[in-house]
Amino acid sequence: NSKILVIGAGGLGSSLLQYLACAGVGYLGIIDNDKVELSNLQRQIIHDFSKLNIHKVHSAEEKLRKLNPDLNLKIFPIRANHHNLSEIVKDYEIIVDATDNFPTRFIVNQVCFEQKKPLIFGAVKGFKAQLSVFKAYENNQPCYVCFNPNIVDEKFELPLSEKGILGAVAGTLGAMQATYAIKEILKIGENICGKILIFDFLKNDFRKTILRKNPQCKICS
Repeated sequence: NSKILVIGAGGLGSSLLQYLACAGVGYLGIIDNDKVELSNLQRQIIHDFSKLNIHKVHSAEEKLRKLNPDLNLKIFPIRANHHNLSEIVKDYEIIVDATDNFPTRFIVNQVCFEQKKPLIFGAVKGFKAQLSVFKAYENNQPCYVCFNPNIVDEKFELPLSEKGILGAVAGTLGAMQATYAIKEILKIGENICGKILIFDFLKNDFRKTILRKNPQCKICS
């Protein structure tokens, strides 16, 4: 009976969507406006060669219905903005950020704070990854902007040289996001709100760091 919205059907979304569907999550929503490209296939394992130039949400829908025919699935082939996301998020209990750009992350964070929705955050670059759960609507809990206050506009993009991602790293973090979403549904295990897990798979460096609420945060303070 749980309802989870996943924003992004790319490298992170590919693994986390499949694990959520196979775990028996009853209601899934997927937002993504991109189409499948050849360069995606090294990490976006929910898609394949037969889905090139098809919207990622349609490609993901076909795969997920084969994995779990009882799944209640809604797809949104749109780019998330504050207006449309505010309407969609109302129908879900948990929001998973599987995006690949900073402008959308800031929008997702703001909407989750405004609507008091748990946010399962993940990000990858190269061999590095980050994972956290944000509940800034609770007392003294930080939001994503407390951690990264450099709000950027929709035209911002990382240089191409900084966009490289090892496929297995994206898949690993997506699986971990699915794990923490399921933990959140079931209310089990250690709570990592107010903390961030940081991974460097190249150096075998895995850390858990405390995040503190920023009293000057533009979003949650």
